[in-house]
Amino acid sequence: MVSIVSRPDTHAKLQMLSSDAQYDLACACGSKKEEHRRRTPQGKWIYPVTLPNGGTSVLFKTLLSNVCVNDCKYCPLRQQSDIRRCSLSPDETASSFMDYLRAGEVHGLFLSSATFGSPDTTMDRLNSVAKIIRGKHRFRGYIHLKIIPGSSPAAIEEALSLASAVSLNIETPGKQNLAKLSAKKDYIRDIIEPIKLISNLTAKGEKYANVKQTTQFIVGAAGESDRQIVKYTAALYNRLNMHRVYFSAYQKGLGDPSIDGERAADEQSSNSFIREHRLYQVDFLMRKYHFDESDVFFDDNENLSLELDPKQVWANRHPEFFPMNVNKASKLELLRVPGLGPITVNRILEIREMGKLRYLGDAGMAGVRLNKAQNYLVF
Repeated sequence: MVSIVSRPDTHAKLQMLSSDAQYDLACACGSKKEEHRRRTPQGKWIYPVTLPNGGTSVLFKTLLSNVCVNDCKYCPLRQQSDIRRCSLSPDETASSFMDYLRAGEVHGLFLSSATFGSPDTTMDRLNSVAKIIRGKHRFRGYIHLKIIPGSSPAAIEEALSLASAVSLNIETPGKQNLAKLSAKKDYIRDIIEPIKLISNLTAKGEKYANVKQTTQFIVGAAGESDRQIVKYTAALYNRLNMHRVYFSAYQKGLGDPSIDGERAADEQSSNSFIREHRLYQVDFLMRKYHFDESDVFFDDNENLSLELDPKQVWANRHPEFFPMNVNKASKLELLRVPGLGPITVNRILEIREMGKLRYLGDAGMAGVRLNKAQNYLVF
C-alpha cells in the first residue's frame, strides 16, 4: 500500500505553527479568567494582552517556522526532535493575520519563530512580515516581534522600528545554567548583550522609548534555584528597563530525557507549576507592591516555599510590623499586609481622607482575604 503525504497548505501550516507557538509566553499572561490564552476551532492560539491605555486586546500568535538549528534541551522544537516541520512565507503570514483582523477575531500580532539558517536570516523574515503589515496594509496597531538570540544590532533596530513590543527570552539565570541546556548558544553574546542593546534603545528619551521589552525564564530545566531566578529578575527590572518578565515551567517529556530527572512525572509537573506560580507572585510583589530582592525569603535549598505565598512568608518573618494600625499606616506599609492588594489599599486611603476606617468591609473586602488581613490589623 502506498501512502502519500501531501504538502501542507497555508491553513494546515498555520495550525501546526500556532500550536507550537504556545510554548512562548512572553507576550500575555494573567491571573483573571478572561486574560487566559484560548484556542480557536482553527487551531490558532489567541492571547489577551493588556495595552498601554489599560484596555485589553487579543493577539494572533504563530511561529513563522518550526525548523530549528538550535539544540536547546528543554525545547520540543530543537533540531534533534522528530517532528513535522514547516514554514510560512512573510506574505502568507501577513495575509493570514489580516484575514483574522478584518473578521474582528484579533486586534494584534505576536510573531515568533524557531531559528532557521542564521539568526539574521530568521530576523529578516520576521521583520518582513511586520513591514508588509505596516506598509502594504497600513496597520498601526499592536505588533510583538520575537528577537532571535544572536541577532545583529541592525536586525534588532529594524525590529524596534516596526514593533510595539519585542522579547528575547533569557531562558536561564546565568551562563552556567544555559550551558547545561545548549552547546550552541553563547549566553553573553547571544542573549545578554542583545537584551542590553534593546534596553538602551528603548530607554526613556531614546528613539524607541515607546517599545516595550519582555523576556521569559524556562523554570526547572537547568536545575537552577528560585533565588537565582529572582536575583536575575530584579536585575532585569532595576537595571535593564524590562517591562515584564514571564516564567514557563519546564514540562517533563517535552525536552531531552537527560534533563527530566528521576522524580515521577506527576510530582515534577505539580511542583514545577507551583514554582512558576510562586515566581509570578514574587514578580507581582516587585512590580506592584514595592518589594525588592531582599524582601524575598527562600528555604535551605534556595527555593521559594511551595506551601506559603511569598508575601505571607515575609509577614511571618517580620512579626515586629504587626499588628498594624490601618488608620495610620502608610501606603507601602499597608501593602505588606497579607490579604491587602493595591486596589484595596487605595480604597482604604480614600476612606481615611473622609474619616476613620472602622471595618475592612467598608473597603470592599470579604471572604478569605478579609479574614486573612484582619488578623494583622488594628483600628
